[in-house]
Amino acid sequence: MDFSVKEIITAFMVLFAVIDVVGNIPIIIDLRKKIGHIQSEKAAIISGIIMIGFLFLGESLLTFIGIDVNSFAVAGSFILFFIALEMILGITLYKEDETLVTASIFPLAFPLIAGPGSLTTLLSLRAEFQIENIILAVILNVVFIYVVLKTSSKIEKLIGPSGIQIIRKIFGVILLAIAIKLFAANIKELF
Repeated sequence: MDFSVKEIITAFMVLFAVIDVVGNIPIIIDLRKKIGHIQSEKAAIISGIIMIGFLFLGESLLTFIGIDVNSFAVAGSFILFFIALEMILGITLYKEDETLVTASIFPLAFPLIAGPGSLTTLLSLRAEFQIENIILAVILNVVFIYVVLKTSSKIEKLIGPSGIQIIRKIFGVILLAIAIKLFAANIKELF
């Protein structure tokens, strides 16, 4: 076991920015209004299981279809880049299917929390960080997700719409820098 506080914090911040649970508070509140009660514990635990499962099985799946981790990391850096642009510029490049809103686990745990962005990010992080540090970062994010889901209406009142926008933009810039670093680190391995 090679625990690194720096790796755990970096992986936590990357996943936190991609999952964007604070930025998704308006969506969470909207789901609460449409569905009623959201099972915060279930949503957080299932999203954690999906992310950790993909962390272990994702690479085998890629190998099975003939893609190396560096190629996937480069592809992941593009996804992170576009997610960051969405956060910074306030534009929507990826449109969610409105008909998915049927229950609190689906679309909340998947694809909102453990979606394409976070799963791609996990494999991208795996190319650079020790797996135990990534697992701890996922667990810390799941705990944070649970707290946010449990207190989403209080957080919205406390931070306000402009506070949520500021947080999204700050994490967007951080995510953009991480995407560029991830691209630069992995593109060398391909050539």
